Amino acid sequence: MIIYIYLFSWSLAGVFGVDEVKSVSVTEGESVHLNSDLTEIQRDEEMTWKFNNIMIAKLNVKDNTIRVYNDSAEGRFRDRLKLDQTGSLIISNTRITDSGEYTVINRRSDTPLNIFSLTVYAHLPVPVITRDCSSSSSSSSSCSFLCSVVNVSAVTLSWYKGNSLLSSISESDLSISLSLPLEVEYQENNIYSCVINNPITNQTTHLDITELCQTCSDVSRIALISAPGSLLIIAAVGIFFICRKHRKTDQEAETVDSGAEISYADPIFYKCTEIEV
Repeated sequence: MIIYIYLFSWSLAGVFGVDEVKSVSVTEGESVHLNSDLTEIQRDEEMTWKFNNIMIAKLNVKDNTIRVYNDSAEGRFRDRLKLDQTGSLIISNTRITDSGEYTVINRRSDTPLNIFSLTVYAHLPVPVITRDCSSSSSSSSSCSFLCSVVNVSAVTLSWYKGNSLLSSISESDLSISLSLPLEVEYQENNIYSCVINNPITNQTTHLDITELCQTCSDVSRIALISAPGSLLIIAAVGIFFICRKHRKTDQEAETVDSGAEISYADPIFYKCTEIEV
């Protein structure tokens, strides 16, 4: 009776096939186990696994053989595929390129036993928060920031205030850089955070307002104060060399005319000395 019930269930699977595609997600580098959903296999059973309709593995119970086609699918699975005795497929050290559709097929009835849609996500970088002085603040008491990530795909970048979502941006393209602005008041508490996430994991960076929030106007003021000082130094150096040249020329002219050398009491020397200081 047990065998009869088993065969009856098997027959239904063979006639109707798979009624849904199972979604599986992992992070790059992890292993994934795709089950055949079989607890018992008949002795004359033969099963195959396909990736995007390309055969990658086969189990033959009658011959007691398991064959993995490591050279299939452009060699992307080389030495990373295994089959267990139930026909389940194990993929180790997953890569982004492993994403796709996996189908296990009963070769006797040529019908799918299971279909998986596998998505392999890249490791997420930690968001970087920087002060944004290029943004014109609407208030002298506020400060602008940028939260940025680089070389990401299929992610969402968000600003949170506590547990409340303030803003977000999503992108599905490959290897793109994202930045999201935020403006806060100087006196606010450090309850802001920037979060990057995909469907299976996330990374968070907390905003330290005390450390990062300097007014851009202060920075500009320092630059304006420093600029005249730098110009004064440059002007003084220029005047020094001009005076030095004139002094040398006057000394040579005086020597030629009278044969006497210019003493330090010469008015020209004092004039240049005053300019030099």
